[in-house]
Amino acid sequence: MQPRKLVAEALGTALLVLLAVGVATLTFGFKLTGGSTSAGVLTTATAFGFVLLALAYTLGPVSGAHVNPAVTLGFVVSGRMEIGEAIGYWIAQFIGGIVGAVVLWAIVSGAHGYSTSTVGLGADGWGKASMVGIGAGGAFATEVILTFVFVFVVLVATSRIGSPGFAGLAIGVGLMVVHLIGIPLTGTSVNPARSLGPAIIVGGEAIKQVWLFIVAPLIGGALAALAYRYFIPDDDALEQPTAVAEGVVERTAATPEG
Repeated sequence: MQPRKLVAEALGTALLVLLAVGVATLTFGFKLTGGSTSAGVLTTATAFGFVLLALAYTLGPVSGAHVNPAVTLGFVVSGRMEIGEAIGYWIAQFIGGIVGAVVLWAIVSGAHGYSTSTVGLGADGWGKASMVGIGAGGAFATEVILTFVFVFVVLVATSRIGSPGFAGLAIGVGLMVVHLIGIPLTGTSVNPARSLGPAIIVGGEAIKQVWLFIVAPLIGGALAALAYRYFIPDDDALEQPTAVAEGVVERTAATPEG
């Protein structure tokens, strides 16, 4: 495995946490959108979608820009990635998520009135940590379903039946959409690496509840891969199985300008 792929996965996951979770911290923790919860949800969901869209088209040609252990598991279960390579991706992603959270905390911790107990760091949760007070069972179901939807979008968009040039856009929009419904319920994980980093920094209930945001997304990602294999059983045309956006780059690169 090329070290560049692992560095790209770590960097991409760190940037996703730093930028997108950073927006969540500013909008909900610091309440920069005032009393408008809807504005905060829309702002945060858009940030997650746009950051991933940018990563798909920049780091995609290097590693595939999974930046999410659930996505990587989806590629493994669908038969488009070897388990040995996936283990390296998972390690890089979790390291990146923790580094991104540490950098974000270092930036905002000096702000007036900041504390992990009152402002937080965009951690996910249920019960009192949920905007609508959803329970553990509802949170688990939410994360499984939303991750299923997102990973299924990733797998199909990057398959041989996906539209050339639009995979990154579909993936970014997919992440934004699941955040629109997921933020009021659980804060939206659909990404174990995104959840673990902030939970480690915040501690308390966040670290006690983080297991759900690791287990449920992985289950959702595996189920999405099984659905993908059912709907698209023959996908031998894919020559670069680990990529989220490689297909986009390879196909468009052969298209003459103009």
